[in-house]
Amino acid sequence: MEMDGTRVIAADRATVWARLNDAETLKACIPGCQELSGSPEEGFEATVVQKVGPVKATFKGAVSLSNVVPGESYTISGEGKGGVAGFAKGGADVSLLDVEGGTELTYKVVAQVGGKLAQLGSRIISGFARKMSDQFFERFQEEVEATGDAEA
Repeated sequence: MEMDGTRVIAADRATVWARLNDAETLKACIPGCQELSGSPEEGFEATVVQKVGPVKATFKGAVSLSNVVPGESYTISGEGKGGVAGFAKGGADVSLLDVEGGTELTYKVVAQVGGKLAQLGSRIISGFARKMSDQFFERFQEEVEATGDAEA
């Protein structure tokens, strides 16, 4: 399944880029994230707890960055295994553009699930994936803008 969107964040592009590469910011923005460690260069390890329909699972997995154009764009990819619940994997192409009032962040997300999760049906899964994606980028915008206000 694929989802895309655009948000204008009230911060300069350098700040938005720095926060897209910051483990603490990513941890705060990923819904259900319990742990996130690592670096953009080496990749991140994550533990995420989620409930999808009747299935609750703890996913352990890796997140990596590729196609990095500093200050402009990257692809963030992740894959998590949730034991008997199955697996979830996906990625997002993220790009930044200077606009009046801040930075335009554009994203295109691709997600896929397998195992018990895949048996829930595409409507439940696609609704869940859209909600996760929207929550991440909404939280990201709030985090960056709140810090920008504190720094001003």
